Amino acid sequence: MKVLFSPEVQHFYDELETVLYEKEYFAYEQSAHEYVDDLINDIINNLPELRHKPAPKYYNKYGKALYYATFTKSKRTQWYAFFSKYLENDETVYLIRYLGNNHTEAHHL
Repeated sequence: MKVLFSPEVQHFYDELETVLYEKEYFAYEQSAHEYVDDLINDIINNLPELRHKPAPKYYNKYGKALYYATFTKSKRTQWYAFFSKYLENDETVYLIRYLGNNHTEAHHL
């Protein structure tokens, strides 16, 4: 099993730390960094075991036949990882194509 991130998702989480700190969701840059690291590690370590659902057609702009799984990070925030799943050399590969949270994506789900 392997979990990969598309270049767009890598760019998103690189910028997420800055946004979380600048919009004062976190008082310290280090806290924002730890939050993002925890989210990424949660996805890498737990995605294969989590229940996942087919993504609505709205998300076809990120790829066809996507699935999504939910990652709860606080009482108010859930993250959604949208991904493709395929076999490569008898190994299951999860390619994360988009990340969003309940504040921006809930109305599409």
